[in-house]
Amino acid sequence: MKNLILITAACLLGLLSTIGASLPYPILPPLFAAEAANSFNHFLGLPSKLLFGLALTINPLGLLIGSALLGPLSDRYGRRPLLLYTALGAGLGHAITAWALLIQSYPLFIVARFITGLLEGNGSVARAMLADQLQGPLRLRAMSWLNGAFYLGWLVGPLLAGATLHWGVAVPFWIAAIALLLVAVLVAVALPREAPSHLSTPWWQVARERHSLNLLRHADLRMLFVLQLALTCGVASFYEFYPLWLVETAGYNAQQIAWVNVGLCGTMTLTSLLAGGPSRHAPLLRASWYGGAVALAVATLAMGNIWVGIAAIVLFGIPNALYNTVIQGWCAERFSVHGQGAVMGLLSTTFCIANIVVALGGSLLILLDTRLILLVGAVLAAWSAWRMCSWRRQLALADAQPPALEAVA
Repeated sequence: MKNLILITAACLLGLLSTIGASLPYPILPPLFAAEAANSFNHFLGLPSKLLFGLALTINPLGLLIGSALLGPLSDRYGRRPLLLYTALGAGLGHAITAWALLIQSYPLFIVARFITGLLEGNGSVARAMLADQLQGPLRLRAMSWLNGAFYLGWLVGPLLAGATLHWGVAVPFWIAAIALLLVAVLVAVALPREAPSHLSTPWWQVARERHSLNLLRHADLRMLFVLQLALTCGVASFYEFYPLWLVETAGYNAQQIAWVNVGLCGTMTLTSLLAGGPSRHAPLLRASWYGGAVALAVATLAMGNIWVGIAAIVLFGIPNALYNTVIQGWCAERFSVHGQGAVMGLLSTTFCIANIVVALGGSLLILLDTRLILLVGAVLAAWSAWRMCSWRRQLALADAQPPALEAVA
């Protein structure tokens, strides 16, 4: 019963958190693609596509910092307080976002999205909580279910935006703020209190010395970072620009984009709920297969017409969900000695870096053709899948090496 309550609390937290984070995706493309210029979509006279790219970048920048810091901080100060305070703060961030849209203030919108991203970097804390408390197949399944909850939030968020947008562009964000207040109540009630920390070190010093990127001092974790960054650049190119591709290819509006997103997130959610079982194949081998399928889906979107593209969007959810389940479970087993919060934080941080790189590079490439950033992402994902397969063999040889030979080497 204790494990059931823990898993349920983590999954509900993930669901409600990503509902708020996913709201802007069907809302922003029509706002910035609108023919009528205003102080929001033509701030300082800048091209609307450039402003759109910057709006996409700032939230992952906050996520990058939050993911790098919150996981390691929770290793030292506890999972419960970090989850509680970040949920409250993210709700405030969505309220500021709603106000910025009402007054058409692009700078305030950027600040609000940064604050929200910073505090919604708490996904690594939830994953670390499960990795701490669970073991073996149950841990793998729980992480898969948590991924499914995150994916379901990406489905419900755009649906919520499409369903409530006719009441006003700020309404979905007010709903997100209320949802995150409910998250805070959930955390306060469902998660057990932890012993208070007796550390006298200031939190900013702990953050500086223990952030997730410190793990890059280890050779295996550096390789993981490089391969994960390349793969997630392909994933980010897909996530960030398939809505714009739909707008440009078929003139889709926010509601139509939301319905396409239903298919994508529904596929990912269902796959995650069914994933996590035992397999006779090595985890990294399976991860390389799934990464190759991700690359194929992104390339198909870039090269296809509207119906082929929609099929690629929906089917993309299967390998993406399977890849995340496998790689997170493998990292929790192999690198647990470094602290689950830091390890899960590194995975989240890598995805955030990929989002920033893709948003910045993509904002320039889409000035030429939106398909270019999708093709670049497909190439990076394909390289990662190929390199991961060879890295698996290298790790297997290193693990099989006798200790005496290691000492001689």
